[in-house]
Amino acid sequence: MNADVSTKFSEIAVDVAEAARVIDVEIRGLEKMKARLASEPQSTAFYQAVDLIAKCRGKLVVAGMGKSGLIGRKIASTFASTGTPAFFLHPAESSHGDMGVMGDADVVVAISYGGETPELEALLRYVARKNITLIAVTGKPQSTLGKAGAVILDVSVGEEACSIGLAPTASTTATLVMGDALAVATMQRKSFSREQYAELHPGGTLGRKLLTRVSDVMHTGDALPLVRLDTPMREVLSTMTQKEVRGIAGVLDEQKQLVGVVTDGDLRRRLDKSLNPLDDKAGDLMSRAPKTVDAGELAERALFMMEQFKIQTLFVVNRESSEPSRPVGLLHLQDLLQAKLR
Repeated sequence: MNADVSTKFSEIAVDVAEAARVIDVEIRGLEKMKARLASEPQSTAFYQAVDLIAKCRGKLVVAGMGKSGLIGRKIASTFASTGTPAFFLHPAESSHGDMGVMGDADVVVAISYGGETPELEALLRYVARKNITLIAVTGKPQSTLGKAGAVILDVSVGEEACSIGLAPTASTTATLVMGDALAVATMQRKSFSREQYAELHPGGTLGRKLLTRVSDVMHTGDALPLVRLDTPMREVLSTMTQKEVRGIAGVLDEQKQLVGVVTDGDLRRRLDKSLNPLDDKAGDLMSRAPKTVDAGELAERALFMMEQFKIQTLFVVNRESSEPSRPVGLLHLQDLLQAKLR
């Protein structure tokens, strides 16, 4: 091994060792906070904070400067996406008119590890004057911020992971985790569901899966390939070829109820028996008791059915109507793939 390679491996080892040290320091900080939460007075303080936020009739306002502000933005975003109206308020901007966004029914979460951030002073005075509930998140419970809070959440750590012990590292990690813990506990207290989450994230994969219904993506009206029991196979083939969804035709009885389907597979099986399918009618070749899906069903459920039964099309019915077997739509596997359900 030449000297350059040896030097490179040595430098890698040093960097990895430093990374491991940083992670260990931050883990110890989190373990310290976890142990503190398991005992008084922090367990009660955490419960009170969750209770205040869950019962808040207004908005959750999160404020912090510098690194605490960056963490605060993330905390506010997490709350907003999990069912608690929340936004971040920049303390310096609040002194120039932005404090007007706060109302008496709001709850404020102010973040400052040292608890003496000058930019927070005006906000703390305003909150006290308006009797707005304040939750203090700080590493110094006896600080100005700590004393101003109706509830104090202690995020103190034994040391920062920074090699010179100054840059916020372990402390910001502890604050972030405390924010996540608050948001998730509040989410549980409010019984926030997957469906509600999807409504707030319509652009994501989960949103599409939980919000897209069969009726949103099915073919309807003249696009439906429908024939009668006595329709000659030449006409059936024409219908199967000319409609939007090809290779299938739904067979209706005299009451226009779906009683079967004719597919390309039915034609091939007929030919395998050396029979001429063109001599038959739709009722002679159709597969009876076809699989159907309700128009109000989740599209994700329709996709599951197609995979389970190894089929590519499903006729759609409205099972709550007076004619629950009458087709109102047709769904193809490609429709679901285009809706990005996979």
